[in-house]
Amino acid sequence: MKGRVIKSTGSWYLLRNEAGEIFKARIRGKFRLENIQHTNPIAVGDFVDFEVDKDGLAVIHKIHERKNYIIRRSVNLSKKSHIIASNIDKAFLVVTLDNPKTSFGFIDRFLVTAEAYQIPVMLVFNKMDSYGKKLLEEVNYYKFIYENIGYETLEVSAHTGLNIEKLKSELKDITSLISGHSGVGKSTLMNVLHPQLNLKTSEVSDFNQKGQHTTTFAEMYEWPFGGFSIDTPGIKEFGLVEMEKEEIQHYFPEIFELKSECKFDNCLHLNEPKCAVMEAVENGEIAPSRYESYTGFLDEVLNNSF
Repeated sequence: MKGRVIKSTGSWYLLRNEAGEIFKARIRGKFRLENIQHTNPIAVGDFVDFEVDKDGLAVIHKIHERKNYIIRRSVNLSKKSHIIASNIDKAFLVVTLDNPKTSFGFIDRFLVTAEAYQIPVMLVFNKMDSYGKKLLEEVNYYKFIYENIGYETLEVSAHTGLNIEKLKSELKDITSLISGHSGVGKSTLMNVLHPQLNLKTSEVSDFNQKGQHTTTFAEMYEWPFGGFSIDTPGIKEFGLVEMEKEEIQHYFPEIFELKSECKFDNCLHLNEPKCAVMEAVENGEIAPSRYESYTGFLDEVLNNSF
């Protein structure tokens, strides 16, 4: 029987077969990891083959090849990564400019990870109803940076319903990943999109302006209007573990576009002469925050800090 993993708690899984039936599942024996860089053999979104034993429990015996996946650094094993979700058609990163603030660095890390696995991304600016003039200007600046390099953006409010129908149309009939810092309102948005979900939500702490973690494990939900979304835990760090230093520039579209104009083919855009990328930063054609993210990620990989 074929099914899809809709929840993973580490040792047990929930599967949904093609008829919509749900099974509690485990892995058969010692599942051989093809890539020991990952701490989890099976991720939410995986298509698997399974059999049902005499007790009604499913036993997974095959994982189908993933078209893509997205990873984060493993919490306990710094040199390994954890697959958050797989087989994603589009990712939606929920961003807030206050309470809590999503940094450029966090957005860029997510985008680089998604670019590496060819996952299209939309930036969803939430809590638009709560922003004053200064924060609205900041939203426009963020949008200017990311729209200029080809990313889609959408302003929404779970409380006023701003662009909720537009978000529904984006999510309809695809497998999407919904991610973001804790406290940006992912669960609230999902409850507005599908009130029967009743996902647990939590206020942002006044003490440190950080959200309380309400999602513990990645889980896939079916939308009543068609399609599936994978809700992820509030994630602090996405992984650059599988990247080489020369690769990182490939995942910054505006840097990759100028790469061929540099004097040296192997230019890393740090301090090389006649570097088209550094010239573009100086001329304001590449946002300083993006270049800062690029050099920061490059430094991480060079120092093998993962």
